[in-house]
Amino acid sequence: MKPKETLKQRISRTFLLQAAAISVAAVVSVLLAAAIIKQVLVTEALRMEAAYFWERRAADPAFPLPETRNLSGFLAPVDDDRALPENLRDRSDGFHSVPSQAGLTTVYITTRNDQRLYLLFDSERVNELAAYFGLAPLIVVLLVLYLSVWLAFRASQRAISPVIWLAREVNRLDPQAPVVQRFDPRRLPPDADEEVRVLAAALTGLADRLEAFVERERTFTRDASHELRTPLTVLRVATDLLLDRADLPADARASITRIRRSSNEMEELVNAFLLLARETDQGLPSTRVCINDVVAAELENLRLLVARKPVEIRVDAECRLLVAGPEPALSAVIRNLLRNALSYTDAGRVSINIAPRRLRIEDSGIGMDPRQIKEVFRPYFRGEPQRRGGHGVGLTIVRRFADRFGWSVVIQSEPGIGTQVEVGFPDAQCHPEQTA
Repeated sequence: MKPKETLKQRISRTFLLQAAAISVAAVVSVLLAAAIIKQVLVTEALRMEAAYFWERRAADPAFPLPETRNLSGFLAPVDDDRALPENLRDRSDGFHSVPSQAGLTTVYITTRNDQRLYLLFDSERVNELAAYFGLAPLIVVLLVLYLSVWLAFRASQRAISPVIWLAREVNRLDPQAPVVQRFDPRRLPPDADEEVRVLAAALTGLADRLEAFVERERTFTRDASHELRTPLTVLRVATDLLLDRADLPADARASITRIRRSSNEMEELVNAFLLLARETDQGLPSTRVCINDVVAAELENLRLLVARKPVEIRVDAECRLLVAGPEPALSAVIRNLLRNALSYTDAGRVSINIAPRRLRIEDSGIGMDPRQIKEVFRPYFRGEPQRRGGHGVGLTIVRRFADRFGWSVVIQSEPGIGTQVEVGFPDAQCHPEQTA
């Protein structure tokens, strides 16, 4: 993915585009103005010069033709232009551009009575003057423009530098070990605006609350680890002792078995919650875990769920699948998926397929419709609320661990047909299955 622009880069690009656009507009405007002014000045000057000559010529027939560095004149009869230069012959009244040794020359021709006046103006000289007097103001304008843009850019940089500083500090913040002093308004740059100081104070308060929250979470995890496990351990030991009695009536044994199964489910649920809490706090040790061994161990622990149901469990392993990750997290994921498959299958089969980079669990249970599939990862969602067992958080736990470690979970299901869940392990290693 292409990295996004930073605020500083966007502001710099905006100022550069603005300066470039204004520069182009200034250059084009000055050049157009110079061309228009040049044209207007030359034509108007020649008109006035011709009118002045004819006026003075009428008063004094000996009045001389204009002859200056840039302006020269010719006078010839209307019907005889042989005395004129070659480039002025056979031309009508009005303005003309003719080539000359210096470049282009503007010619203005007027006729009075039987005489025709030719006024020649050196346009190249005008071009030089227009370029000189147009270029100098243009350079001044551009220098002033660039200076103002640079000053505005520097001012904007100073204005946003505290915001950039705050963004970097937020990026460095560790939610598990927040440093409250990191956003202290006293650490801001001296030129920080009042709004930035208010934002820094708000972030300081947020960091205070975040630190308190993290500490409460750690305390709860530590206390719950002891307070919740102890009664469940006592309950498990007591039920084991009762079940070991040979004189226990059958109905009492069935009730105690249900109590034992419920206590096991509660203990597994507590372990999963504590596991998630520890994962966000301190992280979990990552090792190479064999999915085949985890599946075998969890099936052995869950066989009570199908003890009295005509359900066939089939395991098909194409290889020994080794996944890099915390073993408790992998066990929790596989345990919850197997528990759902066994709990919601009253008769038929549960197939487990272990293949390169994936684990597939397929059952012939009650299945789910598309609406239920969309809701299946929502906490406390259950396909059949009236069915015993489970608390509706198993797949939520699966999703949490999958997102945390980069695994994929895909569910396909059809009511009355069954459900298929496929867990993908992108970085898993697959070794040939060894058989005895």
